[in-house]
Amino acid sequence: MITEIEQQTLDIDWFLTDGKYIGFMASAGGKLPDSVAKSAENHKKLVHYFRNLPVVSDFTINPELNSVLIEIYRSKADERYLEDYISMAKKGLYSFDKNNFNHFLDGNYHLVASPVNPLTLEDLPVDISEILIETQFQDKINQMLKMDISSL
Repeated sequence: MITEIEQQTLDIDWFLTDGKYIGFMASAGGKLPDSVAKSAENHKKLVHYFRNLPVVSDFTINPELNSVLIEIYRSKADERYLEDYISMAKKGLYSFDKNNFNHFLDGNYHLVASPVNPLTLEDLPVDISEILIETQFQDKINQMLKMDISSL
């Protein structure tokens, strides 16, 4: 289990699917979905799997990203901010960041980077897809610029 204290104090990588595509999420001290928090072992397995994937895609940056960041943080995206999100998009994942750092119950995220050639649930080994499908978002990830995960 990933405790609430860990969730509140760490920026935890986690993953979700819409049944087809895969999202990479950076929690920034936010509450994780119960399906993610319930098993630290499954969480580590997903992180290890996705972090070790090869580069399979080019990427695009959310065209609205700078306006989102200026509104939230009063600054634009720089290379350091983008690095991890681009890395995961190059692996075929849609990459999202939490809007409000350390606001535990706020479930709002924004898209940072998208893969040109997305990885799909069908591309994954069965053991990975079985864990991932437990955290399923109802809307199509590939069409989301903003996401509220509160209902997960």
